[in-house]
Amino acid sequence: MSGRQIARFFNQNPDLAEQYAGDEFWERRAIAARYLSQQRLLQMLDDPDEVVRRVLAYRLPVNALKRLVSDPDREVRITVADRLPAEQLEVLADDEDYLVRQYVARRLPRGRLFRMIADSERQVRKTVAERLPEVSLSLMLYDTDPEVRLVVAERIDSAELPPLLHDADWRVRFAACERARPEDLPPLLDDEDEDVRSRARERLGPNTAPSER
Repeated sequence: MSGRQIARFFNQNPDLAEQYAGDEFWERRAIAARYLSQQRLLQMLDDPDEVVRRVLAYRLPVNALKRLVSDPDREVRITVADRLPAEQLEVLADDEDYLVRQYVARRLPRGRLFRMIADSERQVRKTVAERLPEVSLSLMLYDTDPEVRLVVAERIDSAELPPLLHDADWRVRFAACERARPEDLPPLLDDEDEDVRSRARERLGPNTAPSER
């Protein structure tokens, strides 16, 4: 019943793994699956234990992974999202678990990320903002989360930055101040945050004062 001993046994006797593919103990099946042929693994797709199916998700040929797209175990679906060809990942773009969707957002072709712009999870939207083509970032200017808008401020074309110079979050305004065109900076000379005001003065010149603009 010891996983370590089971692993040692199959490491020394890989040719015996087939005899344990249907073993009643899940850990023997899971470890045996590491040594089975892919053809035999295909017969184990309905295994009742998620640990066994996780091994399958790692070892099955890519063209067989779609069978596990709707697996009830999150880790199985994450492995599928990590291995599926990028052009097939959209089948998991609406997965109920945000970690699965985040894997999708990391790997989906950049031109097909639009459908994830309004994802309900902040971390997913941050990943989208980090990868979305620059010309499309204006679609995320008014995201509800400041951490997402901060990513936008760091990447968007400087000509598109003015709305973020008035953002409610000082971190976003500061990031926008770093990259904005000089002609767009004067409003920040009177910003409520000292760091933002200071950076605006630095960029406009040491002798710049709010009254001069």
